[in-house]
Amino acid sequence: MSVSRKGLLNDSIAAVTPGRASRRSRAAVLCAAGLLLAAAGCAEKPDAGATAERTAAPPAAASAISKVTIDVRAISSDGVGESVGTVTAEDMDDAMKVTPNLRGLPPGEHGFHVHQNGSCDPAEKEGKMVAGLAAGGHFDPHDTGAHKGPEVKGGHLGDLPVLVVSEDGTATTPVFAPRLRVGAIRGRSLMVHAQGDNYSDDPAPLGGGGARIACGVIR
Repeated sequence: MSVSRKGLLNDSIAAVTPGRASRRSRAAVLCAAGLLLAAAGCAEKPDAGATAERTAAPPAAASAISKVTIDVRAISSDGVGESVGTVTAEDMDDAMKVTPNLRGLPPGEHGFHVHQNGSCDPAEKEGKMVAGLAAGGHFDPHDTGAHKGPEVKGGHLGDLPVLVVSEDGTATTPVFAPRLRVGAIRGRSLMVHAQGDNYSDDPAPLGGGGARIACGVIR
């Protein structure tokens, strides 16, 4: 308020001169002046809420999008071999984005899945060691037992779009998994198969991907 408290009091007292007002009138004026001073004090006092709003720290930045980088390695019945690059999985608004940066793979389409276990080691089946078998089957938390691809509900949650490898053996094209989030795949494995994937169990089971040729543990 631009008018001072002292000015308000002087103006109020001056409104009644000693010669024209009774003691009662002067008392009333002084009382009114006191009320004006109180009002002025309230108006001049900074609003606590506004002050807090001006001095409060800005809202915390939105949490970073969940993201993991997976070291992918060649695998065989003898064990886990050398690195063939990385794959980055990152949560987006409506899907999990999976971006490969791979090399040294056979050209063409390859089955590409999240598997149940966090291991890329070989394991024994029917008396023979099988590459990447310790990774278990496709990630299927709802026990659907069906291979239907990344878009269709009622199938493996770990089914991803096919990985496309260029003629030079590199794969860099991102794919998107609308039913997955990064938090659900930590502690599991990412698998590349030798053949493609028709997102069906017919005519061959699990999309016909065949042998497991590269794998990375999702940490």
